[in-house]
Amino acid sequence: MKSNNVPHRIYLSEDQIPRQWYNLRADMKEQPDPMLNPATMRPVTEADLRPVFCDELAHQELDAVTRYVDIPEEIREFYKMYRPSPLIRAYSLERALGTPAKIYYKFEGNNTSGSHKLNSAVAQAYYAKRQGLRGLTTETGAGQWGTALAEACSYFGLPLTVYMVKVSYNQKPFRKAVIQTFGADVVASPSDTTEAGRRILAADPETGGSLGCAISEAVEKAVSTEGYRYVLGSVLNQVLLHQSVIGLESKTAMEMIGEYPDVIIGCAGGGSNLGGLIAPFMQDKLTGRADPRIVAVEPASCPSLTRGRYAYDFCDTGRITPLARMCTLGCGFIPSANHAGGLRYHGMSPILSKLYHDGYMEAVSVEQTKVFEAAVFFAKQETILPAPESAHAIRAAIDEALRCKETGEEKTILFGLTGTGYFDMTAYSAFHDGAMSDYIPTDADLQKGFDGLPAVPGVR
Repeated sequence: MKSNNVPHRIYLSEDQIPRQWYNLRADMKEQPDPMLNPATMRPVTEADLRPVFCDELAHQELDAVTRYVDIPEEIREFYKMYRPSPLIRAYSLERALGTPAKIYYKFEGNNTSGSHKLNSAVAQAYYAKRQGLRGLTTETGAGQWGTALAEACSYFGLPLTVYMVKVSYNQKPFRKAVIQTFGADVVASPSDTTEAGRRILAADPETGGSLGCAISEAVEKAVSTEGYRYVLGSVLNQVLLHQSVIGLESKTAMEMIGEYPDVIIGCAGGGSNLGGLIAPFMQDKLTGRADPRIVAVEPASCPSLTRGRYAYDFCDTGRITPLARMCTLGCGFIPSANHAGGLRYHGMSPILSKLYHDGYMEAVSVEQTKVFEAAVFFAKQETILPAPESAHAIRAAIDEALRCKETGEEKTILFGLTGTGYFDMTAYSAFHDGAMSDYIPTDADLQKGFDGLPAVPGVR
């Protein structure tokens, strides 16, 4: 039976779509260490970033003091096509688990990209168009970001080239088809179309690729093409800024029903969804207004938080990007090809890495067979087929709810359902057929990546 007369789905009105993004760095007691120019080992400047990023995005990347950034009306108008997204009370899941916990999830899959990625894609495409650029390049792992950016670029009339991680390119041909439907070009990465790709293929002709590889190719393509810039769907400060709409809407919706989460859970690959979901709740934690537990969930096959090093590293495999201090497995780390979803980046958002390093959040890693067990169970109860990435958060939320069943605690759990899994049926089929396996890298496997970490003077 429903408690407190909370509806299954809580929708805000269009007028309640946030008018400003929230910049989490403005309330951090200690800032993440600055990105470094690898040529000088000095902090990067906006001038350093402008050949790669749009001018406004370069500014947002380095702005650590502006707490709230106005969302341009053109972006808010685009948001209205699919936002506000619903906050959903998982009544059926609660009953099936027999838990006294209250479970809520913020569902970001009600758009063609099927994920939260559109929140930043439209912002980045808008600023590129406003600057008068001729086109953009990017990378994509599972394909959600590539799809979202293709939508946004189509809307603003911008050409786009997407470098898609080769293993995902092969596993998810329909993702490629959707990206092409919106007019973008898709290239399996690593490829022979860039110098970075050719170097990577020369070292390992059979590689399935990684986000680090794809980033190298996309950046090279951008800086070598007149009037083009590169955009990224996760990791960067600017992306977490744009994704704060997720958390801001979540907090407003929970306030409307008199709730506040005891535990906030998000999947973690590069950090875009997690950073956006937790933003206003982490603000409460940093300023002493509340103390929710915040849990990042990552794949055991790519455990940058739970087993990585907090160190300076290149953001790409080809070592052409600035250095960022983050939790990393080494820019040369390539996840096992049997890893079915996204969340395959070697590092983690510098903001989230710093918060984790300083003890403001927790992290757990989970094997993919357990993730898909949770995904199937959730789908049967809540009638939404979750993306494999989202199912990492579902796994941890179910585990938390079962602990509440044992202790009798009536905790309020909020997790991010980042998107839908309709393009991931190859992985679902492998799970149902018993063909899915788990791969957990050994310490020796990880050491190979750590051995390649760059030496930065004065930083251990």
